[in-house]
Amino acid sequence: MSPFSWPVRVYWEDTDAGGVVYHASYVRFMERGRTEWLRAQGIDQMAFRETTALGFVVREMHLDFLRAARLDDELLVSVAVKERRSASMLFGQEIVRGDTTLLRATVRVACVNLDTMRPAQIPADLFSPEFPLT
Repeated sequence: MSPFSWPVRVYWEDTDAGGVVYHASYVRFMERGRTEWLRAQGIDQMAFRETTALGFVVREMHLDFLRAARLDDELLVSVAVKERRSASMLFGQEIVRGDTTLLRATVRVACVNLDTMRPAQIPADLFSPEFPLT
């Protein structure tokens, strides 16, 4: 299965004074990609929270900055599920500009009860069968 992709354009607010994308902006770009991946799965995060009190929070992140993005670049953020456990998921993500990979990352998100911030099992029926529990 090919990874999910979401386009992102670099704006002034994403850059430093030299027009180079500030490192924290890549984290926002990846978050947008994962959020849109959830939407593509038919998951409305607000409705999910209201009906279950559950949500996903970043537990761990490893970033490998390979090349810089610049003001007005058109980027593509990819999201691929690498592993799914009972209460967490590991994503592989890349940010590319054309054929050039700018960033590679792994991101583990944990399912938590947002009222207590305690770990919680991901509902078994939340994702399609292509993302089984491991």
